[in-house]
Amino acid sequence: MARLGWTSLRPVQEEAGHAILDGCNAVILAPTAGGKTEASVLPVLAGLMERQAEGVGALYVAPIKALLNNQEVRLGTYTRMVGLRRFLWHGDAKASAKKAFLREPDDVLMITPESLEVMLLSGRVPHQRLFADLRYVILDEIHAMAGVDRGAHLMSVLERLAAHSRHDLQRIGLSATVGNPQDILEWLKGTSSRPGRVVDPPRKPAPRELRVRLHQNRIELAEAATAAALGRKSLFFCQSRALTEEVAQKMRADGLDVFVHHSSVALEERQAAEERFHHGRNAVIVCTSTLELGIDVGDLDRVLQANAPSTVSSFLQRMGRTGRRAGQTANTMFFCEDREVVLQAAALIELARSGWVESVPRQTRCWPVLVHQLLALTLQHGAIPRRDCWDQLSRVPDFRGISEPEFDELVEHMLAEGYLFETGGALSMGDVAERVFGRKNFMELYAVFSTPQLYAVVTRAGRALGSLEQSFVDKLVERVTCFLLGGRAWVAEAIVHGERKVVVSAAPRGRKPGWGGYTPQFLGYELCQKMAEILTSQTSLPYLDEASTRTLQDLRAELGRGLRGQRLVGEGTPDGEFLWTYAGGAVNLTLKYGLQLLRGWTPASDNFRLKFADGQTSPQALDEALEQLGDPGFWEDPDLRARLMDSLPEYRLSKFQRALPRRFAMEMVEGYLLDIPTTLRFLRGPLPRPLQPVEGTVTPPAKERP
Repeated sequence: MARLGWTSLRPVQEEAGHAILDGCNAVILAPTAGGKTEASVLPVLAGLMERQAEGVGALYVAPIKALLNNQEVRLGTYTRMVGLRRFLWHGDAKASAKKAFLREPDDVLMITPESLEVMLLSGRVPHQRLFADLRYVILDEIHAMAGVDRGAHLMSVLERLAAHSRHDLQRIGLSATVGNPQDILEWLKGTSSRPGRVVDPPRKPAPRELRVRLHQNRIELAEAATAAALGRKSLFFCQSRALTEEVAQKMRADGLDVFVHHSSVALEERQAAEERFHHGRNAVIVCTSTLELGIDVGDLDRVLQANAPSTVSSFLQRMGRTGRRAGQTANTMFFCEDREVVLQAAALIELARSGWVESVPRQTRCWPVLVHQLLALTLQHGAIPRRDCWDQLSRVPDFRGISEPEFDELVEHMLAEGYLFETGGALSMGDVAERVFGRKNFMELYAVFSTPQLYAVVTRAGRALGSLEQSFVDKLVERVTCFLLGGRAWVAEAIVHGERKVVVSAAPRGRKPGWGGYTPQFLGYELCQKMAEILTSQTSLPYLDEASTRTLQDLRAELGRGLRGQRLVGEGTPDGEFLWTYAGGAVNLTLKYGLQLLRGWTPASDNFRLKFADGQTSPQALDEALEQLGDPGFWEDPDLRARLMDSLPEYRLSKFQRALPRRFAMEMVEGYLLDIPTTLRFLRGPLPRPLQPVEGTVTPPAKERP
């Protein structure tokens, strides 16, 4: 520790050291810059020093390449200190270096899940020799992968990898604060029989400097953010790539150095930003959510936020970038464009003050990744018995809710559609799968999970309009999807994967793009309920500026009294009837489809309300209908479920969705759009409670500062 300049270990590092050296699987929780990396790596290196591995002894897996690049020097320092070595493997690593590693493996392999998949599929990689003595797997930023397709892919790859090791792999997940760490630990465990431990030592309360400002337009917003950033080192988070680019362009003034980061952080751009940060105090990185992850961009003075993130977890991750230096206070300044965003920012702050943070969802029926892994196994083995596929894939936590008869139904469908071919009881890849996913040495098979790639968007005449991330492009349907780019609506006419290009035409007048581009983007139930709670309260919020305070007072006058009077409010206006719920997008969409099936009504929904055509319903009829929707038996009726699935839009949620039987594909759509358990909880829930002040947790600045 003396060589590192440390005088002692942090509590999280001491507790994690005991858990790991005791042989436990562990989830280690700590805020940004809280010492999670050292908490996991140092005891793992101690184990490797005690008995050096024959081949790779430990994996360090990160969700994005940029995070690996960022941790390369740190892990290199620690391994060299104890006479061990580490190797960084990703797409940018030189082929000669990879060959040398395969001949003489390093003790620690740093890699992404996608590159690990590529290694398993490569006939040039000696899997058994390389991983036979593998003992530890460190999974960084595990909350960013759990509960989504990338996490299902990661766990499937780990289980395939575990088959090559003679050890029960010790799994160590690093995470920011989450609401259900024990569930993440159980998910992370997979087939391991080791005991598990959550490492989450108590933390001392610390003051936070928070401000919420309301601006008339985006130009005013950018000017205010520039004033806040001048003379300081800051991160400015935006909620979209388009906003990032627009704000950055407006901020390039007054001698402020502005860097832009979105999708993946380009190494040269990150190094330039770090250099400026280390040698000056007049720089800002305008970024999307990528920099929420543990990428170190140096000591920061301020975190700035355009509008508001959609989760408390994101808010805490971003705020945690500041307050690292002695005497510095962690801080966030919100720059809001409209009054709903002011309310959302306040709700995020109040939830964080109460100690609440989102739980990471758990899934057990992840159909698109099951398709992906079936194809990956056929690619890896050439031909593999159907039973061996089931034995391998049924171990994965994200597939455990899928029965063997359902698996067989999927296989039969993929055989019938040409995605698989069967001979002698063994499955191999079919002609259709090779045609769809086999381009560029099966790059399309990996790309759905890779660090986002950009597709150029061009008109039929070849005029360049901008770019889209691959994750967005994967969900486009040719000649159907309409999306926004550059402030205009476009129809996707053709997707040319080989050239990474989307050919578009102007959308006809009156044809509007889907909410969030194509699939809806929801705010959560708890966040929206907190927004309603704030509306029904008269408590002053000291972090709001004067304009934000006025707009909150206006919102309370418009909606607060009605929300205090009853749980659900019907309000007649010239535009129709509104049912204000503040229950979140998934609950409101569930109510929408329930009312449609029950009464034939066709309301529109968003995160906060349902809108009915004028005269379509009445308060009494609505009350009766909602009472029926609050009965669990209504949703359990098989006929109702079938009609519900048929009424849902066939959103494209995954590249592999096309290989699924329709009922499994629509089950995916239902899981994305609807939330029946929370809807039932909402309909049976108590009235909103007044907002209670929490003393001493937020310290606003003594006076307004730029």
